[in-house]
Amino acid sequence: MSEARTLVLGVIAGITILLGLPIGRMRRPMPRVRQFLNAVAIGILVFLIWDVVTNAFDPISSSLSALHDHRGGVWPVVGYAALFFGGLGAGLVTLVYYEQFLAARRPHPPGVGAMLDTEVAARGMPVAKLSDQARLALFIAAGIGLHNFGEGLAIGASAARNELALATLLVIGFALHNATEGFGIVAPLAAEEVRPSWGFLLLLGLIGGGPTFVGTAVGRQFTSTPVDVVFLSLAAGSILYVVIQLLGVANRARRPVLVAWGVLIGLTAGFVTDMIVTAAGA
Repeated sequence: MSEARTLVLGVIAGITILLGLPIGRMRRPMPRVRQFLNAVAIGILVFLIWDVVTNAFDPISSSLSALHDHRGGVWPVVGYAALFFGGLGAGLVTLVYYEQFLAARRPHPPGVGAMLDTEVAARGMPVAKLSDQARLALFIAAGIGLHNFGEGLAIGASAARNELALATLLVIGFALHNATEGFGIVAPLAAEEVRPSWGFLLLLGLIGGGPTFVGTAVGRQFTSTPVDVVFLSLAAGSILYVVIQLLGVANRARRPVLVAWGVLIGLTAGFVTDMIVTAAGA
C-alpha cells in the first residue's frame, strides 16, 4: 500500500473524533442532562482504561510466559514492567502535581497577590487561564491522543505489511471508536456558563484525533513494542486522573441511579465499538 493511501486511512480514522465535539456547545443544559453526560463520559473513559491497560500489559504477560517456559530471561519482564509502571505513574502523578501547581497560582482575594497571580497566568501559562471544565477537557483530549497514537501505529503496521483488508477494517473500527471519544472529551464543557468557541473545540479534536494520523505515519515505517508500552501506559495514567476528577463531580450530584445508567451506557458504547475492532482481527 502506498504511503499516501496509508496516511489517508490515518486521517479517516482520526477525524471522526470531531463528530462528538459540537455537544460541547450546548446552551446550559438542565442539571440532570449535564450529570448524565458526565456519567456517560465516565463510562467511555473507564472502558478506555481497560482497553489501554490490557494492550500495554500484553508484552509483560508474553515475557512472563516465555520465562515460565524457559524461552526467555527475566530482563524483558523487568524492562517492560519498568516502562509500564513508569508510564502509568507519569501519566497520573504528573497531572496531579500540575493541577496543584496551577491551584497555587490562581488569583487570591483582591490584593497585590491576586494581581501577581493574574500576571503570571496571563504571561506564561495559557492553560492557567482556562476554566476547570475546559482544562479537564484538554487533559481528556491529551490522554485520548496518546491512546490514539497507539491505534495509528496498528493501522500503519498493517498497511506496511500490505494487509489492505485488515487496515481498512481497523480504520472503520477506530473511526467509530473515535466518534465516542469525541463525546467523552467535551462532556465536561456541558457544565460551562459560556459556550466554548469552535476554535477551542477544533484544538481539542486536533489533540485527541491528530495522533492517529501521526501514529499511522510512524507505524508504516517501523514498529516498536517498547514505544507502544510507553504511550499506552502514559495514556492509561492520564485517563485515570480524569476519571477520578469526573467521579468527584458525579458524587457531588447525589443522583446515583442517573450516574449508574450513564456509566453503563458509556461502557456499552466503548465495548460495542471495540467488538468491531476485534472482529477486524486486531
